Amino acid sequence: MTTPTLQHFQQAAKLRRSVYALNDQLPISKADVESIVREALLHTPSSFNSQSTRLVVLWAEAHQKFWQLTEDALRNIVDDDEQFQSTAQKMAGFKAAAGTILFYEDQAAVRGLQEQFPTYADSFPVWAEHSDAMHQYVIWTALAAAGVGANLQHYAPVVAEQVRQTWDINPNWQLIAQLVFGGIEQPAGDKEFDPIEPRLQVFDQ
Repeated sequence: MTTPTLQHFQQAAKLRRSVYALNDQLPISKADVESIVREALLHTPSSFNSQSTRLVVLWAEAHQKFWQLTEDALRNIVDDDEQFQSTAQKMAGFKAAAGTILFYEDQAAVRGLQEQFPTYADSFPVWAEHSDAMHQYVIWTALAAAGVGANLQHYAPVVAEQVRQTWDINPNWQLIAQLVFGGIEQPAGDKEFDPIEPRLQVFDQ
């Protein structure tokens, strides 16, 4: 039996795509975007209800500044103008969007669980990243359902310290990923799907 709620959920999942051609003209308000983020923080699961995910929403100048920091950090690594050209184009595409959501995991919360439940100590960092990924998916899917385009990036290693210093981010927070979002300048292209059968097994006993 398919309910309207299930249909809406599945449709939202289908709409969630990596959209790279973005602009700063959102179809919803900034308050609506921030509401989506707050709801995700409240209702996305985490291991042992640790609620270790931390989020930072960057708008306007802060959004631009983040991607300039990232570009500058990458430029220090790639010391060749010709090779850096494609990276600069990517950074310009991110800057053209409306905002960026930074996804963090609070390592103090993770360490607290490790101390409280030493049997699972090695697993808590992994489970924390699982929870972070679920937050990414929930927010990304909700934005897609609201007509907002987004793409997920992972520039944490090269820019995390600069970001921490710029916005005085808690040093216990570990940067995991960045979700760039904005108005859809050009939709995602067609997507190819591998057959389901080799990827799914079902057993009755």
